[in-house]
Amino acid sequence: MAEYKEIRGTKIRNYTTNPDNPITGEVWYNDTDNVLKFQHPNVTTTGSWITANSMNTARSDLSGAGANNTASLAFGGADPGNTADTESYNGTNWTEVNNLNRAKSYMAGLGTYTAALSVGGTPTPRSEVESWNGTNWTEVNDLNLARRNFAGAGTTTSGLVFGGLPGVDNETELWNGTNWTEVNDLNTARHNNAGGGADNTSAITFGGREPSPSGKTETWNGTNWTEVNDLNTARGYLGGCGRPDSALAVGGYTSTRVANVEQWNGTNWTEVNDIPAVNNKLGTTGITTSALAFGGALPSVTGATNEWDIGVPIGAWATGGGLNTARSKIGGTASSRDSSLVAGGQTPTRVANTESYNGSAWTEVNDLSSAKSTNSAAGTTTAAITMGGRTPSSVAITETELWNGTNWTEVNDLNTARRETSGSTGGTSTAGIIAAGGGAPTPSRIADTELWNGTNWTEVNNVNLARNRTAQVGIQTAALLFGGATTTYVANTESWNGTNWTEVNDLGTARYALSGAGTSTSALGFGGYQHLINPSTPHAVARTEEWNGASWTEVADLNVARDNLTGNGTSSSAIAVGGATTAVVSATEEWSGSSVTTKTISTD
Repeated sequence: MAEYKEIRGTKIRNYTTNPDNPITGEVWYNDTDNVLKFQHPNVTTTGSWITANSMNTARSDLSGAGANNTASLAFGGADPGNTADTESYNGTNWTEVNNLNRAKSYMAGLGTYTAALSVGGTPTPRSEVESWNGTNWTEVNDLNLARRNFAGAGTTTSGLVFGGLPGVDNETELWNGTNWTEVNDLNTARHNNAGGGADNTSAITFGGREPSPSGKTETWNGTNWTEVNDLNTARGYLGGCGRPDSALAVGGYTSTRVANVEQWNGTNWTEVNDIPAVNNKLGTTGITTSALAFGGALPSVTGATNEWDIGVPIGAWATGGGLNTARSKIGGTASSRDSSLVAGGQTPTRVANTESYNGSAWTEVNDLSSAKSTNSAAGTTTAAITMGGRTPSSVAITETELWNGTNWTEVNDLNTARRETSGSTGGTSTAGIIAAGGGAPTPSRIADTELWNGTNWTEVNNVNLARNRTAQVGIQTAALLFGGATTTYVANTESWNGTNWTEVNDLGTARYALSGAGTSTSALGFGGYQHLINPSTPHAVARTEEWNGASWTEVADLNVARDNLTGNGTSSSAIAVGGATTAVVSATEEWSGSSVTTKTISTD
């Protein structure tokens, strides 16, 4: 049985009363009250994807078996050559276990992580079947029809497989624990379809190629297949799991790779929250309340793992008052949603404009000493600091300015000139922190971190990954840096403890030019540039993710997709300001997130 730490990623600790900033879901022991307590969200929840630890071997065209997102098995696939690798997932980590007897891909997978079947596959269509007993794979009786690129349902004693290649097949075979028997065919022949089911008397299949992408859905009653309502998005090479009365269709390929996720309620398909990145040829296990998606092609092979959870708190973005001067690449103070300051930016020319927000409207106040963009800022509407950035000639600068509530004054410079840092950084006007960024005039990336004591900047330990166009939140002694760009977009997240940066779980969606709000243990990341379809064509996105101190979870999107925006506030009360779509925008959005209550675990 999995331990609490394996499920939640934290230990149960003793506290005199309660911890200052517990993670939602964390359990602790209160020594004063002599009870166990936990942090519980006070809101309606929805289904969403949570980033998890990646597989040990990145691959596509793999298969899997498992009952939920805490107990799953992944096997086979291509990396890019066929592999026999098998890995077991315990809700926290993937562990390499004994390999398949033969390297293969495009198999059908049935069963659980302790009792599974790997059926058919390639190279060349195969009829062989292997059975997993929790330790080893053993060859058992073959299929009647050699095939690949098909789907399956059921268990090691009661299974079903359907569709596939080498022809576009509609054949169905039933497994009784010993032998395969041909039974009634699918109504629509197809390959690269998905499906699920508890046993060989009850199953569902959906999507695939006929050879064009299909949205057709069929259910199996133990004797016949019946056509039911189609997917909203026809696609092949998708992932899928569930039962005839409740299923998930994940990712896939239309004429391009997609991130679409749909949920089946027994009658109709409904679009739900997308998987974090466009993906196809992935593995999926579980049911609609607890599913796992892993591996795939983005288009290169990936080991990315995402858990589907229906218990994610719902937050929302609402439209606020627009900036007086529309712009992107702005420095914004890390104060609060209803009391904010932004300075500098591009319109597209670089400006010195400063504006103050009172929770409903922006007011123009005194300008910066010099025009600049991609600068960072921290503090409040009455005491702020801005540092770095780029001048009208695009040169990175060391310039630092202090705001006293009325005017900006130049003070001691940064040690390292930089631009394209986070628009909003951690700290205050007397205790600031700035990390990473770009050098100048070339777009080199730097790893330098500097701390501000109210008078001078001091160089301290570097971030682990040099990059620019990151997001940063927190304070001088506890900060979080995430996203950004090296030679490509990254999802890397690092946590600062006042001395060192430590790599922690990645964003669900790699992107740069995003913004954030919150603390090192409770944060939001929103907007940015992301590869949506074609990796050579980046796009502004509306995606919002929430950090709980251990992992990122997708929550409600911005109303206006944009990059190079700024933001501040907390994970439950934040603001997103300005940025660019195809042109600069003045849009302001206010986030109202979930609240939490400390509850006692009853021992009665």
